[in-house]
Amino acid sequence: MARLLLPLPFAAAAAASSSLHLAASCLRLPAVSVARREGLFGGRVVGGAVRAPARLARRGLCAGAEPGGSAGTAVSQEEAVEWVKKDRRRLLHVVYRVGDLDKTIKFYTECLGMKLLRKRDIPEERYTNAFLGYGPEDSHFVVELTYNYGVESYDIGTGFGHFGIAVDDVAKTVDLIKAKGGTVTREPGPVKGGKSVIAFIEDPDGYKFELIERGPTPEPLCQVMLRVGDLDRAINFYEKAFGMELLRKRDNPEYKYTIAMMGYGPEDKNAVLELTYNYGVKEYDKGNAYAQIAISTDDVYKTAEVIRINGGHITREPGPLPGINTKITACADPDGWKTVFVDNIDFLKELEE
Repeated sequence: MARLLLPLPFAAAAAASSSLHLAASCLRLPAVSVARREGLFGGRVVGGAVRAPARLARRGLCAGAEPGGSAGTAVSQEEAVEWVKKDRRRLLHVVYRVGDLDKTIKFYTECLGMKLLRKRDIPEERYTNAFLGYGPEDSHFVVELTYNYGVESYDIGTGFGHFGIAVDDVAKTVDLIKAKGGTVTREPGPVKGGKSVIAFIEDPDGYKFELIERGPTPEPLCQVMLRVGDLDRAINFYEKAFGMELLRKRDNPEYKYTIAMMGYGPEDKNAVLELTYNYGVKEYDKGNAYAQIAISTDDVYKTAEVIRINGGHITREPGPLPGINTKITACADPDGWKTVFVDNIDFLKELEE
């Protein structure tokens, strides 16, 4: 997967919350099997290349636009709504910065049961990154940790909420975390106003994780929670611009907040975005620790147009990254949360290199 966030030196940390930085390095992964490629894209593999289904080829959406192809293509509101529903999207990874990469990797693998998928050091640019998760990157939502040389801490701010992890037994997981010296901020027990058993912990950098007791699931890394200033506006944006579905919405007047679960499939099988609105709070400090989510798409050019139509701000115009030709576009939602969209076919090609 292309490196989508250029780590920032501490002196430039303030700029991290207002601008998106992109680099064009290529990260290596083991080869992806033919069967997996066909399952991921629903097409045939001929001569090592993915051949998309005819229905996608006819729409001209199968491999995104080549430079000079559909760049600048205008679409109407109606076309945008229809196309985004057909676009093949999923959450790829979430990017954030940490102060001690080895310590964080140790915590995630020993306490949370994640696997270190890849680790890559770029000394000339003074950063190291690591991808961790519960399965291969071509089929699972994973975390991308970024360590900038010499930067030991970051400001998480008040806007980022937590990550969610589904576990078989919350109490046992909490006991393990305590034994490893981890911080438990909410002991196991039913969620307020519900029956689901949860607990909250913090990793070495202070990022919060909600442990959710749930049966076996293909996507244990199941949530990213962000706070928004206008929930209805956010729901409308993520439905129309990102093609997400409102899976459920719950108001908690006793505690003065409302949540909305947004995603590309059921919560028990897919990672989802949890949007939280706290009564009367319109803005949040985003700090400089949390960065962005990456999402796959069939066409970054049309994706950018749809985002513009629905009030999003394009922070990186659609097109290929220099050196590796992976097509991406980046944007900020109405609350300023950042997202990068990555071409499906290009992403798969990078996983094979």
